[in-house]
Amino acid sequence: MSHKIAIASSDGKYVNQHFGRAQQFLIVELKDDGSYEYLETRKNVPACKVEGHDSPLEDSINLISDCDGVLVSQVGQGAADELISHGIQPVIIPLLIEDALKKVYDLIQKEN
Repeated sequence: MSHKIAIASSDGKYVNQHFGRAQQFLIVELKDDGSYEYLETRKNVPACKVEGHDSPLEDSINLISDCDGVLVSQVGQGAADELISHGIQPVIIPLLIEDALKKVYDLIQKEN
């Protein structure tokens, strides 16, 4: 079974963004054989930088609500709890995207 993964990355090479500060999420499909396919980039209004907005965290979560997980360089506990409650697994893994996806694939294989 494939998994849709959001990646908090500013440069498309590294998982290098804090969830609350991510300006975009790269969306990939992690396939059963460990390969992955880039699907799209989704622009985000960072939750940590929005003033006077009632639900910036909710907006960020809704943006990736169709994903199974999100790869980040860091995430606060409150945001992590909210992500999990929406069925999105946050993974703190500040690596090259390719290396991070390999590790996530290995973790998924161990769970199954």
